[in-house]
Amino acid sequence: MISVSISIDVPSMADGIKFYSSAFGFSKVAEPVPGIVVLRSGEAKICLLERVPGSGPSPYTQETRRYERHWTPIHVDIHVDDFKATLARVIAAGGKQEQFFEANSEHGSVAFCSDPFGHGFCLIERRSK
Repeated sequence: MISVSISIDVPSMADGIKFYSSAFGFSKVAEPVPGIVVLRSGEAKICLLERVPGSGPSPYTQETRRYERHWTPIHVDIHVDDFKATLARVIAAGGKQEQFFEANSEHGSVAFCSDPFGHGFCLIERRSK
């Protein structure tokens, strides 16, 4: 058996909690140590890690953490029932809609977005079958 969790680096814990709470309804459920907060919304949990801009993520790279828009080959897909309302909350909370794909007969709408910290994610409309 395995489990998977999602951890997101943020430059400010207060700003991270504010965005993910406002946009998706997450609330703080734990703070195991300073600089690490676990948030929950329904069955979903994420972990926010407060990390200073410019700090090194690994001793094996010269790259440093940056919080302007960046690309990574891994991103989070967030499936929601009320797509339009959630997208509006994402934007109101400081996120950006970068691309939008209107629903078709088989699939719901999809928006490629980024949070205020430069992390990309897909907002996906959940359709009942």
